[in-house]
Amino acid sequence: MARWRKMVRQINEFEPTLMNEDDNNLRKRSLAIRYRAMAGEKLGTILPEAYALCREAGRRTMSMRHYDVQMIGGIALYEGCISEMQTGEGKTLTATLPLYLNSLIGKGAHLATVNDYLAKRDAEWMRPIYEILGTSVGVIQTPDDQNARRVAYAAAVTYGTAKEFGFDFLRDRLLMRAQNRLQTEMLGEGGGGFNQSGDAVVMRGMHFCLVDEADSILIDEARTPLIIGSIEDNVRDQIVQAYRWAAEIAPQFVLDDHYYIDDDTKRFELTSRGRQKVRALPKQDLVRTMGLVDLYEFTERSIKVHHEFTLNRQYVVRPSEKGGQEIVIVDEFTGRLAEGRKWRDGIHQAIEAKEQIEISVPTGQAARITVQDLFLRYEHIAGMTGTAATSARELRRIYRTPVLRVPTNRPPRRERLPDYVFGTAMRKYEAIVQEVVTIHATGRPILIGTRSIDKSEVLSRLLDEAGIPHEVLNANKVAEEAEIVARAGSHGKVTVATNMAGRGTDVKLERSIEALGGMHVICTEFHDAARIDRQLIGRCGRQGDRGSYRQYLSLDDDILKNGLGPVKSEKLRVMGKTVADSNARSNLHSYASIFRKAQRRVERKHFRDRMVLLHHEKERKKMQREIGQDPYLDTPD
Repeated sequence: MARWRKMVRQINEFEPTLMNEDDNNLRKRSLAIRYRAMAGEKLGTILPEAYALCREAGRRTMSMRHYDVQMIGGIALYEGCISEMQTGEGKTLTATLPLYLNSLIGKGAHLATVNDYLAKRDAEWMRPIYEILGTSVGVIQTPDDQNARRVAYAAAVTYGTAKEFGFDFLRDRLLMRAQNRLQTEMLGEGGGGFNQSGDAVVMRGMHFCLVDEADSILIDEARTPLIIGSIEDNVRDQIVQAYRWAAEIAPQFVLDDHYYIDDDTKRFELTSRGRQKVRALPKQDLVRTMGLVDLYEFTERSIKVHHEFTLNRQYVVRPSEKGGQEIVIVDEFTGRLAEGRKWRDGIHQAIEAKEQIEISVPTGQAARITVQDLFLRYEHIAGMTGTAATSARELRRIYRTPVLRVPTNRPPRRERLPDYVFGTAMRKYEAIVQEVVTIHATGRPILIGTRSIDKSEVLSRLLDEAGIPHEVLNANKVAEEAEIVARAGSHGKVTVATNMAGRGTDVKLERSIEALGGMHVICTEFHDAARIDRQLIGRCGRQGDRGSYRQYLSLDDDILKNGLGPVKSEKLRVMGKTVADSNARSNLHSYASIFRKAQRRVERKHFRDRMVLLHHEKERKKMQREIGQDPYLDTPD
């Protein structure tokens, strides 16, 4: 930190000189350091002048001067760290520093964020800073065609989502294999190679990537494979009928009698009576010709979907761009719609059958890469987030990126209120509504965080009954997300939001709110990762503002079942129900520590899962390379 503070002093020394330069001279200076970088001079020696130029460009074009703490964050990002910057400390502006510096050598600099909206918003917002310095900016959006993507990647700085960077890498790899095969076939024919107007790869390399919301992308989505499907339609009708048949019969199967659930793997398996029932049930002609083992699998899958996958919690049904309806996954960590993603192993198709919409038959795999593997392919990687300290060990171990806590510009003034524990979710929600009524009367804005869409809608209904005007922000409202979050700091505003909805958007408090005590945040239950609770809490007390938060819990919360197992969690649930039914004034608040213990167990389990995945991916790639296969294109389903 002492070395970085010395560098900040060097950056500050440039400021008086640059403030007297006109726009043309600023651009000339930028061009001069670009030549130095491309001639081989180390970026570390260019850094003070480059960062000073970026700061002056921000002050001149947007009246936003980078604070010294943002400069420290920018230096940490250049040196390959994950910078933990508190919510509201200006990560979007800080990102311009390492992106501009790394773009100077002409190999491109990428910023990966969580969705198309944030990629476009940040690129357009920061564009004036880059343009005054003569640096081009590109944005990758999901609907873009290959030509638009090629232009975006050719820019000095490219904003996009991790998903799109991954799919472009896979498409380029498939194209290179096809071109190589075509060239081989043409040898000796005198054809003169390719027609230059044909397809060409869109990416120009993977030099530097800055990952915004690094914990969400590098940890929560690490296990998500990005898959490009191959065409397979020879048994389409038979598969569709089997999914529909299994969805119809699934409700007839009874736990322990017809199937059991493995506690460790969460796998649903038919008992001998269950298999007998499958054989006895009437079937259509195409289903009758399928093998029994396959029918058992279709049935087990449909039973699992019937019991564990709930509409408006794990997924939503919405109109498809191609006509008809489609299933869209709700990301369990962000509360946002996971566009373009599908569950594997036939789960997605079983849900489509359950909801009686068109079934998208599994397409096999033409190419596959995990998010983890994608970012390990970059020569240089850095990340920014408000909540990384609790995952520092994992980030250093997998990505070799140390986590650095960047000091805040002003000391935080956020007040933690005592945790409240209730017997049942309904009692908890009633207490939440009472607290909302009390605080709402003072005029302070309130943000209520829920874990899923259906729970946010239950709370919304209770608030309606209490006569509290409010807005609901969940995965069904992606377009208005930023707008609703930005308004959440208004006088007397009540906002109900799922998880990290609105992440990446600043909550601006009205001036009068500060005197009233700032924003109040209510957390309605623990999430699987403490980072996500911290992200929600970080919505209040931003940039030295006043604020407060309280955690509400109940003994039937999901975290207890996930962390303590079915037996212990069931005992707690029954006890909670007994207390709630008797209307006893039993004090359950001392049970809060059990919830934290359960959360730590869930975090450790997810960490182990990611480590196992990383190990298997490494071993698989090593084996495939040894036998001459491409680990991204020759992966079996």
